[in-house]
Amino acid sequence: MERINLDNELPKYRLNCSLSFGDIYGQIIVWLIVIFISLAATVALWSSTRQAYAFLTVGIILVISLPFLLFAFVTTLLNRIEFIPLEEEKKAYNLSLDNPRRSDPATAS
Repeated sequence: MERINLDNELPKYRLNCSLSFGDIYGQIIVWLIVIFISLAATVALWSSTRQAYAFLTVGIILVISLPFLLFAFVTTLLNRIEFIPLEEEKKAYNLSLDNPRRSDPATAS
């Protein structure tokens, strides 16, 4: 039986992920604010008669906010992932070699 080689027929891609810590830094700050607000609500409700309400408040805040946090992380990550066809990458590399940039900004006008 003859084997079919699919490598010659399918285009090849390079996975490029440009995610940096600065992209999710704001989301982490918001998540920390949510945690501190829930802890402040727990301390405010803490008494001998309202301990169950305090724990319930923390649980509800964390359970409701966690899906939003995960959605924000995942969408930010997916927006930073790109697939670049290898042929286009080679063309861009060859063009940059053919036309090098000038390093002297004073003479460029």
